[in-house]
Amino acid sequence: MIIKRRYGLTILLGEILPPLIILTGWDCVVVILFQVFHQEWMEQPALPVSLMGSALAIFLGIRNNAAYARWWEGRTLWGSITNNCRSFGREVDSLLGGQPHLSRAMAAYPYILQASLSGQKPDDALQTLLDEETRKFVFSCGNPGNALLYWIGQSVRKIVLERNVDGAVHGTVDRILSDLANAQGGLERIQKTPLPVQYSLLPNIGTHLFCILLPLSAVQTLGWITPLGSSIVGVLFQMLDRSGRNLQEPFDNTAHALPMLTISRTIERDLLQPLSMQHHPLPTPHFGRLP
Repeated sequence: MIIKRRYGLTILLGEILPPLIILTGWDCVVVILFQVFHQEWMEQPALPVSLMGSALAIFLGIRNNAAYARWWEGRTLWGSITNNCRSFGREVDSLLGGQPHLSRAMAAYPYILQASLSGQKPDDALQTLLDEETRKFVFSCGNPGNALLYWIGQSVRKIVLERNVDGAVHGTVDRILSDLANAQGGLERIQKTPLPVQYSLLPNIGTHLFCILLPLSAVQTLGWITPLGSSIVGVLFQMLDRSGRNLQEPFDNTAHALPMLTISRTIERDLLQPLSMQHHPLPTPHFGRLP
């Protein structure tokens, strides 16, 4: 994900540069045909293209709002996962007397969820967070993230029965697992429900068509400076279209996707650092510099 705005602008301009070069070349061809060879068929009225541009701008705005809503909902759900994982680690330690293996299992959960949503291989951190038997059980199920929550829930239940822990305490911890399952369900809904083709394909086709027709209607008024005016307007529409397409799939492995791996590493750090402080204290300066 893009963290600093100037990096985002640089990446976006880099993505727009190829179509900008093509549009500028097309604008130059139109100007030469009209100014030098006096092609009468190019004397097209400006009103239809103006109306098309207005309609396209509205369409792109609606699509981009829908795409951003998907992206932001995904980010909100990942925020809920972060908060609940932290709460689980704190409550397991304070209410169940400290269970490092459960904290490590919960630290592995966001890595498994991230891999499931993005379709990528799980992070190598799982090798140290989960033992081999648990990994085999989790990945033998069709939904590894849900399987790990199930395993954690059963482990908590076992500890509660062995230590005769009050049922209210068990309910508090189990409620966190339910909230995690709800957030995971929301993320899976976003993943498995893409934007309709009308939102994903038609704006892209309309933008390209508008950029092709724009110089034909502008050349009569702008003359030789048509490439300047037409290219600027065209690239603005291209950037609007590109922004929406980048945001509509928040789990893809792109610079504009949600920073799921970074969030997973943050959760791991927040869960395991308190354990290292309790059992294996680290020097304060080094501890503060951990990523």
